[in-house]
Amino acid sequence: MIESTSFQQPSDQGYYGEFGGAFIPEMLFGNVEELRTRYLEILNDKAFRTELELLLKDYAGRPTPLYFADRLSQKYDTKIYLKREDLCHTGAHKINNTIGQILLAQRLGKKRIIAETGAGQHGVATATVCALKGLECIVYMGEKDMQRQAPNVARMKMLGASVVPATSGSKTLKDATNEAIRDWINHPADTHYIIGSVVGPHPYPDMVAKFQSVISAEIKWQLKEKTGRENPEVIIACVGGGSNAAGAFYHFMDEKQVRLIAVEAAGEGLNSGRSAATTYLGTKGILHGSSSLVMQTADGQVVEPHSISAGLDYPGIGPLHAYLFSSGRAEFHSATDKEALRAAFLLAKMEGIIPALESAHALAILEKINFTTEDNIVICLSGRGDKDLNTYMNAMEHLNM
Repeated sequence: MIESTSFQQPSDQGYYGEFGGAFIPEMLFGNVEELRTRYLEILNDKAFRTELELLLKDYAGRPTPLYFADRLSQKYDTKIYLKREDLCHTGAHKINNTIGQILLAQRLGKKRIIAETGAGQHGVATATVCALKGLECIVYMGEKDMQRQAPNVARMKMLGASVVPATSGSKTLKDATNEAIRDWINHPADTHYIIGSVVGPHPYPDMVAKFQSVISAEIKWQLKEKTGRENPEVIIACVGGGSNAAGAFYHFMDEKQVRLIAVEAAGEGLNSGRSAATTYLGTKGILHGSSSLVMQTADGQVVEPHSISAGLDYPGIGPLHAYLFSSGRAEFHSATDKEALRAAFLLAKMEGIIPALESAHALAILEKINFTTEDNIVICLSGRGDKDLNTYMNAMEHLNM
């Protein structure tokens, strides 16, 4: 899972095409430089790989199933497979990355872990591995997200983490990330920042993508077992920062015959002023340490995003995804809050699976694109819907369900 091929591997300075790099305060230079110079050596160390693979298997529960969704396939007259990351320990793909980064942090001698979280899944996954390894854990979370993802806040606290509310701006993921970076600046020597997505300064986008690439590595051999072919016609994943999509796409990026479809959050509509569809609304800019596509005003002020899903409520995308978009290698679509809700209820009723609202955005694209009867479609079901039950219950009340 650690290998890179030409398309995925950034330049030595961390650029995917024109996107990437490391734009950081001077106080963080030592930390980021230490990561940059050591991460590949650590990731390729035999003992590291052995420990990582054992924990992914025995602790996280990998491999996750590749499930053929029979009734959903009949409805859309194609062949739909769900990559069940919702069945990972902690309920989402986030644990793949946090296990990798906690092992990395130990090898760097760090004793204190910080993280940002939106939907709470990355925060829970970080608190989980900190409990596993006995390290101090501080999670920054937007005050608004703490209210709409209360069960995950409780889980983090039960796991021993301190959850610190971000009360500035929109009080969501962007603001939690800002607070985490401030903390890191103030505690550079003993602290490792576990970034939860393929964002941030180099080497984070590459490092997180490598840890999440286990998803596409499994898809290849699982699909071959089921169909005789390891490459699907289409892979679909939701994108906020983009870690589950990076993992699902990773081993197919150089397979040009595989269609990559990323689905962003359109919120209340692309032109409503309440959206998080970065590739539609964004322009090139710098956000949280890297150059990418950012939702911003003409003078560079970040525009507040909106999505019903806390994990997609982010005003940018990772530089790898910006490159996939600008190069035309991946298609970027969007789904509104209402479309995501409809897709979630449909999956629940047709397959007995309640998805996270983030994953529901990927499912919503099935209503917008026609596939052939012979296409093998793999959808990354990045997380489960337990954390979103309050939102689902409110939707059921309004829909009189």
